[in-house]
Amino acid sequence: MTAVRAGWILTQRNLAHWVRQPWAPIFGLMFSIMLLLVFGFLFGGAITVPGGGDYITFLLPGMLALSMMFGVESTATAMAADARKGITDRFRSLPIGSASVALGRVGADMANSTVELLVLLAGGLLIGWRITSDPGPAVLAVLLLLLFRFAMLWIGIFVGLSFRGDGATMAVQVLVWPIGFLSTAIVSAETMPGWLGAIAAWNPLSATASAVRELFGNPTGITSGPLADSAVWLALGWPLLLTAVFLPLSARAYRRLRA
Repeated sequence: MTAVRAGWILTQRNLAHWVRQPWAPIFGLMFSIMLLLVFGFLFGGAITVPGGGDYITFLLPGMLALSMMFGVESTATAMAADARKGITDRFRSLPIGSASVALGRVGADMANSTVELLVLLAGGLLIGWRITSDPGPAVLAVLLLLLFRFAMLWIGIFVGLSFRGDGATMAVQVLVWPIGFLSTAIVSAETMPGWLGAIAAWNPLSATASAVRELFGNPTGITSGPLADSAVWLALGWPLLLTAVFLPLSARAYRRLRA
């Protein structure tokens, strides 16, 4: 059996778990919607977008990027649970390639993320957000979001295989929350103190959020800095770099996995 065929079978296995127990992806989606509503309508009136523009229109692309990053927690938790229960070791004993388990997780999580992204886009349209660019750039924006999620997947797989049990969830939470909010996903870096704004501007999440805003034709909140002219290139480069680092690390963690 080829690695791709085995990966597809494992993808179906992972998707079947969500069909039988849909609460995890549903609550994940509800959490993203809650953050959008809280920041958009509760705090949004007090937030000014540098360069002008409506805050909801500025916020939604950032929330799309943030939701792609938060998905790393579900990936890490699922991989850690399989490793802790010995399921991963059973897969290792089967006549399938070592890449099949990772491909199964990647396939299922990318499918889930695509559905989540479409629901959030529809929700944004309902609350007044609009795409003002041409269809081509808008499609590229969606692809950049999925590319960012793909890179986050490999971080989640690596963490889940390296920190089994509750340690995986805690490690991801410690990683995700500071990085997620120390970015331009919710507010512009230009509203932060200079040193903090510089850190936020070089956050991989900020690159994706800023590029998506630009491609959707939404306010970017950027008047100067590295994201002003090269956000799209950074949004391409950061995920590729993260994948190049964490994909081999995930493979190494899988080979060294012991029950």
